[in-house]
Amino acid sequence: MKYRYLGSTGLSVSELCFGAMTFGEKGAFLGAPDRNWAEFGVVSENTAYDLVYKALDAGINFFDTADCYKNGQGEELLGNALKGKRHEVIIGTKGRWQTDPNPNSLGASRYHIINAVELSLKHLKTDYIDIYHLHGFDPRTSLEDTLRTLDNLIRDGKIRYIGVSNYAAWQLMKALDISERLDLEKFCVYQGYYNIAARELEHEIIPLSVDQNVGITVWSPLAGGFLTGKYPRNQAYPEGSRLSNITPFESAPIANREQAYQTLDVMREIALQHDASIAQVALNWLRTRPGITSLVIGATKMTQLEDNIAALSWQLSLEETDILNKVSEREKPYPYWHICNVASDRRIKGDIYP
Repeated sequence: MKYRYLGSTGLSVSELCFGAMTFGEKGAFLGAPDRNWAEFGVVSENTAYDLVYKALDAGINFFDTADCYKNGQGEELLGNALKGKRHEVIIGTKGRWQTDPNPNSLGASRYHIINAVELSLKHLKTDYIDIYHLHGFDPRTSLEDTLRTLDNLIRDGKIRYIGVSNYAAWQLMKALDISERLDLEKFCVYQGYYNIAARELEHEIIPLSVDQNVGITVWSPLAGGFLTGKYPRNQAYPEGSRLSNITPFESAPIANREQAYQTLDVMREIALQHDASIAQVALNWLRTRPGITSLVIGATKMTQLEDNIAALSWQLSLEETDILNKVSEREKPYPYWHICNVASDRRIKGDIYP
């Protein structure tokens, strides 16, 4: 296992982070009553423990969950599995979405954050959370109030670092500015949706994070299973699969599906050359991207976890990386195409800035 520093924290975290979103049985998502977390996988208690033990044996020291995963089951099973190993691992959890019928049990208000952190501590069976993420932006609560609350929780020793997930770049930058101006703890990590079939994070979030030394962790690096290559072109996705009815809420929105299939064709050839899986090619491509600290992987079966871990046993060549970059690159929206054109005399190969 290889490790990378997370932003400016000094924390060394494994390149793969094991996520517990699939842990537990059915559980409604109160923020969207028509959704159910079971759609993203169902893992029994014993299987969850076996997966965590396998991850630990492989050297994974970074684990991710959220209070809304299966109504707390994700946190509870992860906490049980890490009993006796707590001080050897980094645990990240998230709060923001509604987890009970109380109309104030949502958002990033002082009321909700304090209650959510206390409940997450109880679920995880720990007295501190390493990284507490806001799971999404709350337009109804002032960032200053949210940041003061998080800062107080750090000073109380209940959380150690703070991060965000699914923020726009301007929201993250505004928060960083408020923290600097008021001498509050800063967000040190951004968790976002990014993979070779969905490269939107490259427009603003990655340049911003690199510039501000904010670590980046990636959710859905395999685009909800699409980048395993198991969904044939020109065929309907199997009924009940995660990809059968993609919406922006689900785990794998892919804007240009035909280009994604063309990219898969190239990935399949590279996988054959390395006697590896297509999923391993997808993970290895992400490892080459600037600013990326760790990839949040999930599994419902041991074979899936073992295959993901095996991706770390080899690397793409520079030529293979260039080929994948070109086949997956999409036309840049305005103003990025304009910035690239007029700044061509200032750009160098591999530059992360638009």
